[in-house]
Amino acid sequence: MGNRTYRVLPLAIILTMVAALLPTGFALATSADVTLVSVMRQTEPITLYVTSGSEISTLDPQRASDQISIAAIEQLFLGLTDADPLNPGNILPELATEWEFDETGTVWTFTIRTDVPWVRWDPVTDEGEVLGMVTAGDIAYGMKRACDPRLGAYYTSVADKIILGCNDVSTKPVDEVTDADYDLVQVFALDDSTLEVHLQFSAGYFFSQTPMWMYRPVPRDVIEEFGDDWTEPGNIVTNGPFVIDEWVRGVRRVFLRNPHLPEDLRGPGNVERVIQTLVEDQGTVFALYQDNQIDASGVPPAELQSVLNDPAYADQLSQTSDLAVFYFGFAHDKAPFDNVHARRAFSASVDRNAFVQEIRQNRGVPMIHLTPPGMFGAPPINEVGVGYDPEYARAEIEAAGYPNCEGLPPIELVAYTGAGDWAEFLAASAERELGCDPNILTVEQQEFSVLLETVDPRNAPEDRPNVWTLGWGPDYPDANNWVGDVLHCESENTFKRPCTEVDDLITQAARENDPDTRIELYYRIEEMFFGPEGDHPIITLFMRLDYALQKPWYTGPFETDGLFGGPHYNYRTIDQAAQLAARGG
Repeated sequence: MGNRTYRVLPLAIILTMVAALLPTGFALATSADVTLVSVMRQTEPITLYVTSGSEISTLDPQRASDQISIAAIEQLFLGLTDADPLNPGNILPELATEWEFDETGTVWTFTIRTDVPWVRWDPVTDEGEVLGMVTAGDIAYGMKRACDPRLGAYYTSVADKIILGCNDVSTKPVDEVTDADYDLVQVFALDDSTLEVHLQFSAGYFFSQTPMWMYRPVPRDVIEEFGDDWTEPGNIVTNGPFVIDEWVRGVRRVFLRNPHLPEDLRGPGNVERVIQTLVEDQGTVFALYQDNQIDASGVPPAELQSVLNDPAYADQLSQTSDLAVFYFGFAHDKAPFDNVHARRAFSASVDRNAFVQEIRQNRGVPMIHLTPPGMFGAPPINEVGVGYDPEYARAEIEAAGYPNCEGLPPIELVAYTGAGDWAEFLAASAERELGCDPNILTVEQQEFSVLLETVDPRNAPEDRPNVWTLGWGPDYPDANNWVGDVLHCESENTFKRPCTEVDDLITQAARENDPDTRIELYYRIEEMFFGPEGDHPIITLFMRLDYALQKPWYTGPFETDGLFGGPHYNYRTIDQAAQLAARGG
């Protein structure tokens, strides 16, 4: 996934691993460069004012792949189930009230509530029209649509690995797919309140996927009427805790509380309106926060030490993590990293502790395997993996046939914008620990979407870089979301990693239902990837930590909410009197 919003770290073990932060010597900003003017009406709704650094790519649940879009979809569409905002490892009922599976573990039956309305919100009149109730058929249509390759959706590759018949649709040539192919997907509405889902195998992780956005119901008639424009304000029909009232691209979006939602689904919060203003510059966001124009902010690196030392922020500051793990990817289909010894050498040359301290200013936890703490099946941190080992690195580069990097071909390192110093750190590590000539290591930065096109595995090897930066955030709380969805040779394999016996173990772990056996298998898998004799398909770097600020009048389950999917604004509360007083009345 792409960039994610900051969240308070729920894992005490991680908090103990963060060292003292480096001083920055920068002063606090004192005024905002821009002014956000609220949308005032006769009576001010209880409003949460926040910013976003990126535009929404889509409000279509089956198309969404970036965190900004997924966070918006969380407000607009209910799922079969929901990740508990108070305990994200717990799965709560949402549209589904009950579920069971047969003795094979491959047929799941969900009982669906029939009192959740489809609502079309008119942003001109500020009124909602109820167009009927959500049915099991709407959910079945959404799940089948998630398999449609015509959408070009990343998460089709997740659905087609588990839903029976989904891969029969997803693997068809795009120009041959029709809506009639949806009948191949073995998901059925037995009646309006009963959904039956057939799996390809008994998957130990399927239930943890049921809150995911690509399985959410969508209104078929509306999609057929408006086509790609069905998600535009005034057209879009939704069923979630909020409706979208305004979406001015490049400027802002406004969400209003859905007045037609059943009471028990509205959540404990009191927020009636959310105004998200698009502000890309982190320093400007912080200045707006200081000026009480927004209720939450990150902390710019230049201001971090000042904020940490300022007692005025003590009750507003929290350390956060989204459990995203960042890494360098290798091209396995071209020299030198078609050679496992070269991959091991470069990985072991990286001092991750120094990287986190120097490059990240301690805003991270060094990672030497992939699955982060908090995921089912994650090995104990620092127990599996080689990590930084210069002696091992030099032995491996020699075993690769490049002693002291002699004869090593030119290596192109591509980083997405803002991560150029990561690639430079890797180049410096290779020079220092392996003896590589710096002239053969070139660093280039590319905008994130351009980088994704550059590393596309369909490109010829000579058109792809040797190494690139990427990160992965959790979609569901299971190790399969990491070693399966990222590293398996039949996943969206940008690395062009050939299949080996470790892929058989990943498949076995996915199909295993005994939790203890699955934990043992994932331990072995991580060792086979990142241990001394491992394949080292990528260089894991760090799990992201950061800092967030929330105003005293803004409360909610920040420690736990939004790790999977998006934040639940219906669990957030604003003390409006205090907020308005700070904003000038």
